[in-house]
Amino acid sequence: MEVFLHKGPLPVNTIGPKVMLTSGAISVAVDRLVRPGLVSRQNELADRRARVVHQTAEDKTLIECAFAQHAAAMERATAGLSKPERIQAIALLKNWGSAPSLQAGGSIPSNY
Repeated sequence: MEVFLHKGPLPVNTIGPKVMLTSGAISVAVDRLVRPGLVSRQNELADRRARVVHQTAEDKTLIECAFAQHAAAMERATAGLSKPERIQAIALLKNWGSAPSLQAGGSIPSNY
């Protein structure tokens, strides 16, 4: 849901890599969001074979609230850090989040 907040409507086949899910898993995930009316699938105007997932107003309200709470929690968690330390922490977390073992659904090695 957060990907739609920041990226807007996306073709189904581009969502999976952004949220680290396979094409089969993203189809199931989108189905689960369509059922309660959080997203909708629409035909792409330029290519009728492609399906684009759009966030609904209900989803936008829900994710904006959740994201605001998350941002506030991150601010509280890093309140004791200086600005350079926050910048470093952000860079480290981005590197950690893009680690191949995490992207492949792996776990953090036990020696950490």
